[in-house]
Amino acid sequence: MTSQISRVWARIVALSPARADLAAMRRDPRRDLLAGLTVAVVALPLALGFGVSSGLGAEAGLATAVVAGALAALFGGSNLQVSGPTGAMTVVLAPIVAEHGPTGVLTAGVMAGVMLVALAVLRAGRSMRYLPAPVVEGFTLGIACVIGLQQVPNALGVAKPEGDRVLVVTWRAVEDFVRSPNWTALGLAAAVAVVMLVGARWRPTVPFSILAVIAATVVAKAAGLDAAKPIGDLPRGLPAPSLSFLDLGALGSLLAPAVAVAALAALESLLSASVADGMTVGQRHDPDRELFGQGLANIIAPLFGGVPATGAIARTAVNVRTGASSRLASLTHAVILAGIVFAAAPLVSKIPLAALAGVLLATAVRMIEVGSLKAMAKATRSDALILVLTAVATLALDLVYAVIIGLTVAGALALRAVAKQARFDQVPLDRGDHGAEEHALLAEHIVAYRIDGPLFFAAAHRFLLELTEVADVRVVILRLSRVSTMDATGALVLKDAVEKLRRRGIVVLVSGIRPGQRQVLDSVGALDLLRHGGREYATTPEAIQAAHEHLRTAGVLPARKPRTSSEEALR
Repeated sequence: MTSQISRVWARIVALSPARADLAAMRRDPRRDLLAGLTVAVVALPLALGFGVSSGLGAEAGLATAVVAGALAALFGGSNLQVSGPTGAMTVVLAPIVAEHGPTGVLTAGVMAGVMLVALAVLRAGRSMRYLPAPVVEGFTLGIACVIGLQQVPNALGVAKPEGDRVLVVTWRAVEDFVRSPNWTALGLAAAVAVVMLVGARWRPTVPFSILAVIAATVVAKAAGLDAAKPIGDLPRGLPAPSLSFLDLGALGSLLAPAVAVAALAALESLLSASVADGMTVGQRHDPDRELFGQGLANIIAPLFGGVPATGAIARTAVNVRTGASSRLASLTHAVILAGIVFAAAPLVSKIPLAALAGVLLATAVRMIEVGSLKAMAKATRSDALILVLTAVATLALDLVYAVIIGLTVAGALALRAVAKQARFDQVPLDRGDHGAEEHALLAEHIVAYRIDGPLFFAAAHRFLLELTEVADVRVVILRLSRVSTMDATGALVLKDAVEKLRRRGIVVLVSGIRPGQRQVLDSVGALDLLRHGGREYATTPEAIQAAHEHLRTAGVLPARKPRTSSEEALR
């Protein structure tokens, strides 16, 4: 027990910040500070908006951006990752709020954080690299749609209708707007979204989101637009850390939501870190350490009233584009947001909810990479199917189910493609020194098959069907030297085929069994069956020679005449 604790502790120490991180922060602090300021300006309206969308309020979004942003920056596995509340996470949190209330969200966040730390200690981070690209693209498309639909009530200036499905809530919000239109809110949301989308094309480096929100707030206040409902009062500063929300009796009912939160936090954070690596040269994140940092962030943020956090792809991309080179940039972003919380809370509270809805609508639109979607759809039918299924499942079900469905379908299609590569071909016998008449007789009684590719559960039964339908011959030679992989199903099918042929009086000889395949053949008893009577041979020529001897013993072939001394000399 003590040794296990020591190993876990050693693993945690290995995942903790190192001196190299501090050295990197000292290399170019001026550029990192400027990048952090830029990211903070971009992150402020997003943090407010996602806090509102989560159901816990704008203050929860700010607390998450500050606390989780700082902890993930210090302990995470990427030098460039920016963490905080995200649209994808709000999609998961909204149903939890509806069922368990705000305290349920905070408790689920702590539980998810513990799970992420455990995954990091168990070295599970590297497994995320095997996520298929169509699943990622479909997941992102579905999230973008959900984020956009979530903003419809605030963009239309109506109270959020009851319901836990975004499509139902959106439809009811549109019905409420038709009955009592709020053109002021709709105009503000549309204006902010248009300014952001057009501005991003015109001047990508300018933070049009904060400029549009400031302009919308000024216009709403100056014109006395009462229909533009503001965020409302915000506390000056962060609340004192507390565990008063924790209800031990509710842990069982919150286990499934916590798993969903942890799965999404791991998925989105590692995807975001991978995106950051792809945008730079020489930067590579540590996936296990990233999970560790996100885990600590999600354990601590709820103590300050923050919602679960993840790595944020949009903010991370801004961080990279503005020249960040170390963790100092993302840490600066958190510190600046903390300063805004303490110094400018009264001003922030005046921002119209419709303006934040416009920011998130534009963010949802910008998440959709049309070029990537077209490329994925044109690649193969399988890729297009996976993309569509994942996107629809994200929209209709939830994010975790969507990823599970996408991975299941992708795995099934991949197995189908691999199974198609398996080939079972009859190969001609080498004539050798046999005469034409004797060779024809051999070909009549001996048939040789070569198995190419994998012999596993997805392809083995087709092999069994073809092999057991062999015509009436005396000997079947199976060449296994080109079998790339074999599982228990493949070994059982091979054993079954050999037994069926032997019951028909057909001798089965096998050649070229690879060392790595002996264990699986032996485990199901196939190796003993082949060894019985000396039916296994190292090479195909040896198996063919054994087949010849069997036919001579059976009287099908005439016995070989002894060679004369002159024939031996010529040989």
